[in-house]
Amino acid sequence: QRAGKAPAVAGPGRAQPASAPMRTQPLERPGWDWAALAGEDLPEILAIEEAAHPYPWSEAVFEDCLRAGYRLDGAFIRGELIGYSVVMTVLDEWHLLNLCVDPGHQRRGVGRFLLDRLLDSARAAAASCLLLEVRAGNRAAISLYESAGFADIGHRKAYYPARNGREDARVMRCQLS
Repeated sequence: QRAGKAPAVAGPGRAQPASAPMRTQPLERPGWDWAALAGEDLPEILAIEEAAHPYPWSEAVFEDCLRAGYRLDGAFIRGELIGYSVVMTVLDEWHLLNLCVDPGHQRRGVGRFLLDRLLDSARAAAASCLLLEVRAGNRAAISLYESAGFADIGHRKAYYPARNGREDARVMRCQLS
């Protein structure tokens, strides 16, 4: 359900994310759009999730996120979903639960595009910080987060499933205020 979403269109038939800031300059990626996602986007979300992760979230997990009112936002090129984020907000803290880019579009700035839009929205909503967990071995994601101002604040032992058991997570935070 898109209750509370602004009616402005961000892409073909897409609602602008609820807290999207007004921009005074064009996006750095002409033809790219960022928009709120809803239940009808689940087939595309699941296709990306399954292609990108050896241990993907299930459809039920995404449905639970939508039902709970979490923010699901997507990056689009010419109307095609190429990446998404899932964020839980608690008071003035935002927790990035999932940021995923279609493998065919990785290393092209899509993750940066999503993260920048998310940080802009968090700041516009007066969030104090954005938190996340990331696989300790995911160097590309860690580099992206560090370049955006995230710093380590903790460690979760055996947090993620892995081929040989479990993998640790780094807990990171970007202080916004």
